[in-house]
Amino acid sequence: MPDSSTNSAHRLPDYLRNTYSWAYLNHRTVPWLDRPVVVSAILWGNASRLMDAAVREFAPGQQVLQAAAVYGDFSLRLARQLGEAGQLTVVDVAPIQIANTRRKLAPWPGAEARVADLTEPVGTSFDAVCCFFLLHEVPTYARHRIVANLLEAVKPGGRIVFVDYHRPHWWHPMRPAMALVFRYLEPFANSLLAEEIATMVPQTAGFEWRKETLFGGLYQKVVGVRRG
Repeated sequence: MPDSSTNSAHRLPDYLRNTYSWAYLNHRTVPWLDRPVVVSAILWGNASRLMDAAVREFAPGQQVLQAAAVYGDFSLRLARQLGEAGQLTVVDVAPIQIANTRRKLAPWPGAEARVADLTEPVGTSFDAVCCFFLLHEVPTYARHRIVANLLEAVKPGGRIVFVDYHRPHWWHPMRPAMALVFRYLEPFANSLLAEEIATMVPQTAGFEWRKETLFGGLYQKVVGVRRG
């Protein structure tokens, strides 16, 4: 399959170009937003804790799919967790994000990054799949397709891990601020908060699920294990 990392922007989803060009497609802002200190600030100081919560669900030697590029050192943490015997595949629809991820993963021969649209079937099975803060950034129709395709990519007995926003407790001091963030910067987030990942699409019925919330309910980790 030819490398699509140089494809023009007309192949990018409309929601990405219209809503998130400033965050993910701008050559000037990408290096700035990729700094761990910025990622930590965006997640109210919880970035390292959330990354660790996701990464510890995976084991050395596994073949893992990471759904979408992630700013900061998340992919490096995941590659380190999988070790030399593991394989990390990062998939993102934006060539600029794949180029940035390849740069970060260059020291890891067992890691690769490629351009693909996760609303289309993945086409390969993995021991595990990780989806870190992607679902709140896509509209409902795309979110459902992505979740279904990621579930289909998990081998029997394998697991899938979602970490994303969650509806905070009513007393949460950041609740008013996050309401503004969701209204003006993350317009698809509220539709995620209205759904449960574990029942989002029919394919979830083939998994055993567990869920935990963090930081006063503002974040969630949802883990599914595919029945063998």
